[in-house]
Amino acid sequence: MSEQPSSPALQLDLTRQEPIPPAGVDAAVALMASGRLHRYGETGGKASEVSMLEVEFARELGARYCVAMNSCGSTLFVALKSAGVKPGDAVMSNCFTLAPVPGAIAHVGAQPVLIDVTDDYTIDLDDLDAKAAASGARTLLLSHMRGHICDMDRLAQICDRHQVQIIEDCAHTMGAGWAGKPTGTWGRAGCFSLQSYKHANSGEGGLLVTDDEDLAAQAVLYSGSYMLYSSHRAAPSPEVFERWKYLTPNFSLRMSNLAAAIARPQLGAVLADRCRRWNERYAWLAAALVDVPHLRLPQRPADEQYVASSFQFSLVDLPREAVRQFIDGCALQGLHIKWFGADEPAGFTSVWTHWRYFGQAQTLPQAQRVLGGLCDLRLPLVLSHPDCEAMAAVIRACLSSVVARCCA
Repeated sequence: MSEQPSSPALQLDLTRQEPIPPAGVDAAVALMASGRLHRYGETGGKASEVSMLEVEFARELGARYCVAMNSCGSTLFVALKSAGVKPGDAVMSNCFTLAPVPGAIAHVGAQPVLIDVTDDYTIDLDDLDAKAAASGARTLLLSHMRGHICDMDRLAQICDRHQVQIIEDCAHTMGAGWAGKPTGTWGRAGCFSLQSYKHANSGEGGLLVTDDEDLAAQAVLYSGSYMLYSSHRAAPSPEVFERWKYLTPNFSLRMSNLAAAIARPQLGAVLADRCRRWNERYAWLAAALVDVPHLRLPQRPADEQYVASSFQFSLVDLPREAVRQFIDGCALQGLHIKWFGADEPAGFTSVWTHWRYFGQAQTLPQAQRVLGGLCDLRLPLVLSHPDCEAMAAVIRACLSSVVARCCA
């Protein structure tokens, strides 16, 4: 191992966020001054911040309905339940995702059928095709993990052939799409995140979009509307709610007015500008790491309209101990990289072998290899071009040192 330097080479905080836009700060302050923080008012009046956020986000995606909740994990659970998933049902999902996705499957009482991962970090469509046929699962909870989008045309064809409904986890793809069609609009419902580090930051929050009126009505009722669902402005007609209001429990998952007030000014032109700047930073870092021995960058097809709010690369043809030494070496230089191959879950990072509450082993031939070398970095918008060059220099130097020791 290399000796620890007297001070880190980098002084970068990859968790640092841009300030909330002034309009969001002003709206939040005005809301606090009014005291009207609850998401519903019983006496009418003007539309709530939450209901206006739903209208604006639905319009942005071209969706008919939107339901705002307290987290993306809540929207995933409610989307599955509103789509008719029952306890004991089989639900397919990526093995490469984060804990709220399997958590939503467990929350609804379903049984996971995990699908393998490709070298480019997307769901393995051949494995999906085979497991859709073998498992009898009629639901796919598709995670666009870390913003990597598979061939959605082929995925849709596979799901149509097997009569599988799609629920999209778009926590990392707000503003992204495939061949001109936004993520979140390919299946029965799409679920987006407003958590810090995501594309719009309200601290925490989730947005469910759908064109299905029955799914939308159930989602509104599950979210905690009581009998105030008529105050939702991106929701179905009262006649649809009549079909569900006596059958749907209240889970109290609705977004707060304060979170919505902070989020609303971050859509539209602000979101589009952020998407452009994130991809600019991704390109800077990718260009600085091209052709580095033992380092592989994912291949991204022309139809993938990604928004790269984070950066992933794989270390290949190296022993496991070398990968661990690389991670440790970068940390000593002030660059903290998440590693999906670690034995124990850490921070936000875990993998399918850590989700023991499933109670069943699953065969995923590629996942051990792909995730074993997968390295993950946040790309905050505060990073400059020189910052990205400095990060790449640390990665190149630490990897070169490790390779020299282990492969000499």
